Amino acid sequence: MLENNATIVLAIPVAILLPLGVALLINSHVRGWRVFRSVFFLPTAVSWVVIGFVAVRFFANDGILHDLLTRVGLGFIHPDALSHERSALIAVMITFVWSMFGTNLIIFLAGMATIDQEIYDAAKVDGASAFGVMFRITIPLLKRFVQFTFVITLITAFTALFSLIFVMTGGGPGFGTTTLEFFIYQDGFAQSYFGLGATAGVVLFVAVFAVSMLQLRLLRVDD
Repeated sequence: MLENNATIVLAIPVAILLPLGVALLINSHVRGWRVFRSVFFLPTAVSWVVIGFVAVRFFANDGILHDLLTRVGLGFIHPDALSHERSALIAVMITFVWSMFGTNLIIFLAGMATIDQEIYDAAKVDGASAFGVMFRITIPLLKRFVQFTFVITLITAFTALFSLIFVMTGGGPGFGTTTLEFFIYQDGFAQSYFGLGATAGVVLFVAVFAVSMLQLRLLRVDD
């Protein structure tokens, strides 16, 4: 269980860096940026249950993924991601990243909106390149927003994936996608082992608290 939680945590950098990169592109006002902003935010507007059903349809034995592979001549691969422990966990991680994409994207766009345009104008006068502006001005000034997205993404990874896992895999196959949060439900409610469920809940709280304190120390921004 904790191993599954730790594996899902590995998806957090992707869930942060991917929307950050897209936010940088949208902020540069590429053609159709308003449409892209709306489309990317759509996963946030639906519930985890709906996202889970979409993911099941995508990763199923004869789902959308198999159809896409068939169209490009790779139908012989015939993926059945939700039937194997490791691939099912990877499917959950991919869905988790997609579900957090819109939220983190909006946070980064909001952060970019707070940066004074005069800073960019001064950088252009000094001859700074687009990459120089990105890495020396935009990203450093977004440090607080990166910290915030890390916190909410981490908390989501530990405490908000129950609906997603319940719909997609039910914790299986075997215990391949059973996280500590899902284990609390299985033992504390489904099987009425309230003592064990409560103990697991304390362990979950301690784990989230410890990791949160660690990341706050690592990403602390000096005032």
